[in-house]
Amino acid sequence: MTAIAVLGSTNMDLVAYVPKAPRLGETVTGRSFRTVPGGKGANQAVAAARSGGEVVMIGAVGTDEFGVRLRSALTADGIDTAGLRTVEGASGTAHITVDDEGGNSIIVIPGANARVTGLEAGDEARIAAAGALLLQLELPLTAVLAGALAARAHGVRTVLTPAPAQPLPAELLAATDLLVPNEHEAAALTGLTDPGQAAEALLHDVPEVVITLGAAGVLYASRGREPLSVPAPRVRAVDTTAAGDTFVGALAVALGEGRPMPEALRWASAAAALSVQRAGAQDSMPSRPETDTAAGALAGRMQEGARAPLPGSGDAGPARTDRTPGNNPGAGA
Repeated sequence: MTAIAVLGSTNMDLVAYVPKAPRLGETVTGRSFRTVPGGKGANQAVAAARSGGEVVMIGAVGTDEFGVRLRSALTADGIDTAGLRTVEGASGTAHITVDDEGGNSIIVIPGANARVTGLEAGDEARIAAAGALLLQLELPLTAVLAGALAARAHGVRTVLTPAPAQPLPAELLAATDLLVPNEHEAAALTGLTDPGQAAEALLHDVPEVVITLGAAGVLYASRGREPLSVPAPRVRAVDTTAAGDTFVGALAVALGEGRPMPEALRWASAAAALSVQRAGAQDSMPSRPETDTAAGALAGRMQEGARAPLPGSGDAGPARTDRTPGNNPGAGA
């Protein structure tokens, strides 16, 4: 079983479903409201666990009711929470509006996540015991860098999702093995809107890049090799929240199992495509058997020269992309 450590955020997602997101100064009537566990770190941990990984979570929750629920949700998926500290005060929250096209806008309030400024006792050993460390940018950069340096010191693959988008220190990039931005984050990091050019520019700083492109799929680039494009499955998007996190968690498991990169990308894309067909963040993430079935259907259809609708998706055209720059969207994550 692939061992994966995740150093990242845990948030309670407060989700409002609306026909159309309100403009500035506008009030709209929503259809429903849910509170569901989320946070980019916890999302990636759940995605990896459901994909078959053995996962340990490193981060923080508060002393409020949300903190209890967040820890319980991770434990329910078999995730080791010994590295999830409890700090005085509120847990992190994300305030999410989801429209009828599946797009979302998000406000994140860090709460306890802001208190994770570095590694604590036992964290380096947890990272050293893993095959991969998953990192995002919803914790202070000092903690992200400490995790990346610990992983590098122990020969652990570091996978960084640069979201929310922000300038990255050279030391962090130097300790990153695989960078997984979406097209908006890649543009923010490089100043280049063309994904191919952005990927080429990012290879000056990291050895491998996967840029997720929503309905257009994913673009993989590595030093000394030809770029690889993997198309996205055709699905009807219900909610794109955490599609990118689903992709990253599944990809980490696939790579940890030694799958070739093209196969790993297709498998992770199938997992992400399944997630956008369901509401919620962690609630939407598929099990390994579901992903295996969907990936098999996708591979069969691609051999026939067609883009594959996944089981249960109908034939509704490509998944819609998340229009929020700080998030990884769509069936192509």
